[in-house]
Amino acid sequence: MNLRNIGIIAHIDAGKTTFTERVLYYSGKIHRIGEVHEGTATMDYMPEEQERGITISSAVTTCPWQSFLVNIIDTPGHVDFTIEVERSLRVLDGAVGVFCGVSGVEPQSETVWRQSEAYKVPKIAFINKMDRLGADFEAVLETMRTRLKANPLAVQVPDGEGQDFRGVFDVIRLKRLVFDQESKGLEFRTESLSEEELERVLPWRERLVETVADHDDELLELYLSGEDIPEERIKAVIRKLTLERVVVPVLAGSALKNIGVQPVMDAVCDYLPSPLEVPTASGIVPGTRERISFKPSHKEPLSALAFKVSMDSGRKLVFLRVYSGRLEAGNTVFNVTQDKDERIARLFRLHAGRKEKVEAAFPGDMVGAAGMKFARTGDTLALREKPILLEQIADYKPVISLAIEPRNSEESDKLDEVLEKYLLEDPTLTCQRDEDTGQIILSGMGELHLEVILERLRREYRLEPRTGKPQVVYQETLGASATAESEFDRELGDEQHYGWVAVEVEPRKRGRGVDIVLEFDPEPWPEVWLSAVEEGISDGLQSGVVRGYPVQDVRVRVREIRRREGQSSPAGYRMASAMALKRALADASPRLMEPIMWVEIGVPDEFVGEVVGLLGSKGAKVENMFDRTGQKVVQALAPLRQLFGFSTDLRSATQGRAGFVMKFSKFDVME
Repeated sequence: MNLRNIGIIAHIDAGKTTFTERVLYYSGKIHRIGEVHEGTATMDYMPEEQERGITISSAVTTCPWQSFLVNIIDTPGHVDFTIEVERSLRVLDGAVGVFCGVSGVEPQSETVWRQSEAYKVPKIAFINKMDRLGADFEAVLETMRTRLKANPLAVQVPDGEGQDFRGVFDVIRLKRLVFDQESKGLEFRTESLSEEELERVLPWRERLVETVADHDDELLELYLSGEDIPEERIKAVIRKLTLERVVVPVLAGSALKNIGVQPVMDAVCDYLPSPLEVPTASGIVPGTRERISFKPSHKEPLSALAFKVSMDSGRKLVFLRVYSGRLEAGNTVFNVTQDKDERIARLFRLHAGRKEKVEAAFPGDMVGAAGMKFARTGDTLALREKPILLEQIADYKPVISLAIEPRNSEESDKLDEVLEKYLLEDPTLTCQRDEDTGQIILSGMGELHLEVILERLRREYRLEPRTGKPQVVYQETLGASATAESEFDRELGDEQHYGWVAVEVEPRKRGRGVDIVLEFDPEPWPEVWLSAVEEGISDGLQSGVVRGYPVQDVRVRVREIRRREGQSSPAGYRMASAMALKRALADASPRLMEPIMWVEIGVPDEFVGEVVGLLGSKGAKVENMFDRTGQKVVQALAPLRQLFGFSTDLRSATQGRAGFVMKFSKFDVME
């Protein structure tokens, strides 16, 4: 199957978008190379991306390469947009890790690599920026071994490094690749190696053959007998080992200087899997625990996953990965997650901000669908008569919030409408109204995340609401167990509503979430009453008793419910359970939990003392310290409330010579 679904993954500023831009140009998809630093990159099509020179939203494009069709997702490198990477990895078959030839494996590239390992995604690596001062190919390979626990296999090596970088050597074919700069690298040729060059490349070839021969008896025999090993045989074994995630083929170049991009795409086709070569996506039959899967064939029942929702000119566009079956424009499908029918009005192949209409999508395809009303990120589409619920995309909890309020009543309705659209697009964004102040509380993954939302409000809709200072999002938990009971007996409208509920609450281990258990025999009770009890408790846990934050890591046992003939009602049980829960929570030593961040700082040796002192003043606990490429790396856990303005303080303390990355680690009880 000549189809590849790949992602470009890396740390911010490693050159992912620059690389993708060359791929589109060389494949004939675009006719002029755009540049990130000029704000003209095709894949950074949002104004905020062009202005900041970073990727914020994962962009999808489809391009031809040789006889293959390649779907590419260019993912963000900034930690505030981790969910964009996570949901892209969920639907990819393979990935290209882009590393800077100077910085090597950086914190976010390590995070994304580990995420891809969790999804068992085969990868190849491209060591970019080999023309930069301080570039060191072998040092990057070493950091891949030590930090990523990867087994890098150099199928190409650079000819020179830094200012001496001239091109790349093909280790398998023992050839030199020369890229023509007049055609911006579009044309390149292979040349035979000189004796001196052969002497430099042969040890790499020896190392490559030894590595692959360890895993293939036939190739080992050829190697030990000293016979010539056919190029195709080596490639076949490398492909097998890549698909098994035993090795990571590594290539080198400089995307900005138009050197080494085409061989990476050739390697994508040679070594990364087609949709038929990855494990079959599986899910459960709704309402049961029965696990099923459909083969990636158009003759099987439909299964597709919505991995992103975007508002396109005010209309909803849902990005879908089709795993099995056939999806046609005009079809009505079953949204298994929402338990609703959806109509697919139109289907599109995607090219960043542009769309190309198609009539149908087949297994392995990634398409945009218009006309769907209910779909959200992570929803499964299937046939109503053959439903399957695919594994959902990981949930991320926001850690920082901002109070915003419209400048006038005319802006108020429009602001509500626009924020509703942004919430559909971005599952890491939450929004609620403070009943006391009337302000809207917007919550997200970091300061940059919220800044981008405010910029989009201003740029796309000319809305400039007043904003407060960013605030930390807390959660609540319990320090002890407690029991309580409550009776609700009231006339609402013309009807009497009654409910009586007794509950017990107890703390759970950190990170275990919420568990609601019925401790009595549910058989004699109407299902609608039991559902009302659970709904009352679930709603009550959304707002705790300390400061009204959601309650986490708690088990609620419903010990007993009582009835009153002719008066018991769902509304009565819902109210009684919520009241009993609040009483129990108040008696169970409720505590606030705050977000704890993982901070990693790279700093020259002479400023280590200043960094450790600064972390101490922020209430941080240093977890680890080690050397990496001539710098000290300090890793620490710190409460988010202490870290506002941290980047400014760090610049001041280190004369601007330290870099840092921060990501959410966990919620924990405030000390």
